[in-house]
Amino acid sequence: MIEELLMLLFAAAIANNFVLYRFIGICPFLGVSRKIKSAFGMGVAVTFVMVISAIITWAINHFLLIPLRLPFLTYVAFIIVIASLVQLIEMFLKKTHFDLYKAFGIYLPLITTNCAILGLVLLNSMNNYNFVESTVFSIGAGVGFIIALMIMSGIRENLEFADIPQAFKGVPIALITAGLLALAFQGFSGM
Repeated sequence: MIEELLMLLFAAAIANNFVLYRFIGICPFLGVSRKIKSAFGMGVAVTFVMVISAIITWAINHFLLIPLRLPFLTYVAFIIVIASLVQLIEMFLKKTHFDLYKAFGIYLPLITTNCAILGLVLLNSMNNYNFVESTVFSIGAGVGFIIALMIMSGIRENLEFADIPQAFKGVPIALITAGLLALAFQGFSGM
């Protein structure tokens, strides 16, 4: 059992990385990966929301939607949970940890629209993971998100000092870098 959970964790973080293998969550990956500090903050925030969303949506799915035969409400219920959770976290941070709230800035509300979180809870549901598997998968996906953001932000910070042709500066070199990283991560999946 523990070996299977470790494999699930590794697969979610590395082999089936949400950003570099599944291509989910590309917007924050490209938008927030300019600086390591902001990339790490966004990664931690997304991971926290992923784990809490996975736990809550698992409970809603298994104790409400499936027993009442309401699977057609899955998307709506999951989106409401994610948006509500982000709003609650934002209000909590604003009241209790204002410095952290200011540090996140616009990144916290943007988590609501991060498709990686919706993709995670839908994959949990589609794969019919139990509570522990769902939690481990969400932790692995969050760690993988942080890894992808940190690698990309480290490369992008170094690219600022590189001699890049003018036509490739900015978004073009970021997309080329993302493509090369995605190719590298494809190797972990055996492709």
